Amino acid sequence: RREEAEAPPPRRDKMSERKVLNKYYPPDFDPSKIPKLKLPKDRQYVVRLMAPFNMRCKTCGEYIYKGKKFNARKETVQNESYLGLPIFRFYIKCTRCLAEITFKTDPENTDYAMEHGATRNFQAEKLLEEEEKRLQKEREDEELNNPMKVLENRTKDSKLEMEVLENLQELKELNQRQAHVDFESMLQQYKDYEEEQKRLAVEEDEQEMKTMLEQAQARRLLEDSDSDEEPTQAPTKTLPKGKPTDILQEDSEPQAKMAKVECWERSIGKLSSKATLSGLVTTKRKLNHSTANGTVGSGVARQSTEAAETPLPPGSRGLASSSLSLLGAYSDSEDSKSE
Repeated sequence: RREEAEAPPPRRDKMSERKVLNKYYPPDFDPSKIPKLKLPKDRQYVVRLMAPFNMRCKTCGEYIYKGKKFNARKETVQNESYLGLPIFRFYIKCTRCLAEITFKTDPENTDYAMEHGATRNFQAEKLLEEEEKRLQKEREDEELNNPMKVLENRTKDSKLEMEVLENLQELKELNQRQAHVDFESMLQQYKDYEEEQKRLAVEEDEQEMKTMLEQAQARRLLEDSDSDEEPTQAPTKTLPKGKPTDILQEDSEPQAKMAKVECWERSIGKLSSKATLSGLVTTKRKLNHSTANGTVGSGVARQSTEAAETPLPPGSRGLASSSLSLLGAYSDSEDSKSE
């Protein structure tokens, strides 16, 4: 009884421990006997992804930007692969109208290809790359069948390379030329030029303002002179004096006497000291009564003929008439005395 009581309890192999990493496989375990689930090949999985590029919905025109997160359905494209790599298709819904949009992977170009439901935006660079690849492929196919085309392409490539090298050399020379240019001195010269132009402009403005003020002052003075009723007196001319004693030889007659003389000369006239009128008047001589009349008559006749023959200046006609009237009065007085 004691031996039976001290015996250990029997081991239970069917029970498994909690939080165990390595599971127990019995010796008679056969994995081929495990039943396999028969799942369809085109089954879909729900995955969380981001929009790989910018797109616009064709139904409502909503913009879907790159990086926007979606709960998409993923499936494997049947009968399509690239170098053994499967191609996957994704289904998403527009955030505005819930229209279905699909796109798939493009392992050949390491990109995604749009299928339907939307249009891809900003793919100009991609189209350019595709065009370059197409041209390169056409060129290679053409060179395989035409050896002359290969020679032409090589000539074009060499010419293009030479042009690129020439342009590069010109850029290097230009950079070296600009390295020796003192930009500070250029800026200083430009600054001095601008200051000089400003100074000249200020001087021109001042000069123009000065001329305008002078013209305005002259116009004002002219208007003032026209409005004055008193006549302006002419300035008296001062004769230059050669010696200090010349002032003693000036005429010292009073103004009243000079006015009377001028009035007499205007009314009657004055004797001229010229040779044309000096012979018309003779001084009285003491002669005999027997010869006085004949002598005076002959002398008067002779002087009158000489005066008639000599031409008189236009300014002295009035003087000659006044002198002749005086001569007639003088001859009448002589005749009265002789009688």
